[in-house]
Amino acid sequence: MNNMHRYRMVCTLSFGDIYGQIIVWLIVIFLSLASAMAMMGASRPIYALATVGLILVLSLPFLLFAFVTTLLNHIELKEVDPAAEPRSSSTPVATQRPAQA
Repeated sequence: MNNMHRYRMVCTLSFGDIYGQIIVWLIVIFLSLASAMAMMGASRPIYALATVGLILVLSLPFLLFAFVTTLLNHIELKEVDPAAEPRSSSTPVATQRPAQA
């Protein structure tokens, strides 16, 4: 465990990686709303609301699972060469001048 300082965690996730997942979930939501609107004209509108609620409740875990697994697939551990990494000194070096009035 003392060798963990030789590794750097890098996240390479971009919006394009989850863009398709968001589009598919929006299609599912719009289709459920369309089916609810079709059922709303029926004599039992409570079924329409139950359908939308059921689809939302059942689709959210799948969406969360897809996001989390995509995120975990884009986390990398990269080895850092200690000789190439600049050493940080114990006293900070002031390279900027303070503003003067």
